[in-house]
Amino acid sequence: MATSNVLANLFTTLFNTEDRRKGSCVIVPTSKLGFEVLQTLKNEGYIGEFERVEDKRGGKFKINLLAKITKCGAITPRFKVKKDEYNTWEQQFLPSYNRGMLLVTTNQGVMSHKEAANKGIGGFLIGYVY
Repeated sequence: MATSNVLANLFTTLFNTEDRRKGSCVIVPTSKLGFEVLQTLKNEGYIGEFERVEDKRGGKFKINLLAKITKCGAITPRFKVKKDEYNTWEQQFLPSYNRGMLLVTTNQGVMSHKEAANKGIGGFLIGYVY
């Protein structure tokens, strides 16, 4: 089996399912990072409740969708971002100011770029959503 980029898979599944106007989706396999990304998306109001289901094959996420995602994706390679560089990356990945968010993995976990900027910490860009 080819190595799969768990995050890219997660974003692609979310996007395709939203595109088809379905109310929920299942994402396999799971990962700790995937969980943190979903938690952040939920906190920011992009997705509804989700749960992790153990199936002895790496598990899966069951996610309720809110039809809030227009586009999302993983950012590869994972660019390192300093705490004052978020604006530059916003212009590159987001359609307009104040719309959407970049997902940043920091030493304090995964969070939106706005939260990271407020906390004054940098990290690695792992994805975007709007």
